[in-house]
Amino acid sequence: MRILMVGDVVGRPGRRYFREITPKLRKEREIDVVIVNGENSAGGKGMTEKSLAELLSGGADVITSGNHIWDKKDVLGFIDREPFLIRPANYPGDAPGKGCCIFPYRAKNIGVMNLSGRSFMPPLDDPFQVVEDLLRAMRDDCDILLLDFHAETTSEKMAMAWYLDGRVNAVVGTHTHVQTADARILPKGTAFLTDLGMTGPRDSVLGVETEAILYKFTTGRPVRFEVADGPCIYNGVILTIDDSTNATTGIERIFLSEEA
Repeated sequence: MRILMVGDVVGRPGRRYFREITPKLRKEREIDVVIVNGENSAGGKGMTEKSLAELLSGGADVITSGNHIWDKKDVLGFIDREPFLIRPANYPGDAPGKGCCIFPYRAKNIGVMNLSGRSFMPPLDDPFQVVEDLLRAMRDDCDILLLDFHAETTSEKMAMAWYLDGRVNAVVGTHTHVQTADARILPKGTAFLTDLGMTGPRDSVLGVETEAILYKFTTGRPVRFEVADGPCIYNGVILTIDDSTNATTGIERIFLSEEA
């Protein structure tokens, strides 16, 4: 089995490029399941029914999120009815939505978990404790377990991967929008990448117009952030899972860049 996990889709340009590239990758690389982080898919922050629909029509099977999941109030109207849209599980217990899902593919059940880090992030419940609850609830029903850990610091994401080594198939980081170069399989079999990167405008600062970011840094004054335009990049990883043992046997970074 091949599973594609795609980094944060940013705004309309990111949605367009996701819809363009994902079907091609499915065919060329024989991808079975696509998981994408969609928390920045609407205007660079949050998610709407329109942005969700575009990700699903582009080939997403499961959509994860992060700290911007609530930035568009529209999400409150549909998050509870979407079976394969998840938000960080370590939000307080009465938060709308859910922090994990099980996606059935042929004879396999793929468990997808979503957690948010706490270093330089909103103060949520301890992700290390919450992941234990998720594992207890899911491991008996799942053949494959994957975690999107939406966190700021490399150290927290690495720590989570080592903490779960041998207990899940993969831990991938999201949130920073910059793909890291440390893809590997840890000693007990868990695939890891500190950050998937983003799918969105290439000539930008994390998907935002460079002029706005430069103004903020050089003046210290507030400015409205707008999603940049122009050529896009597409970031993610392909996980290879052995069909007979359910072990992760490979992790390959994907970094595609659109021509200007």
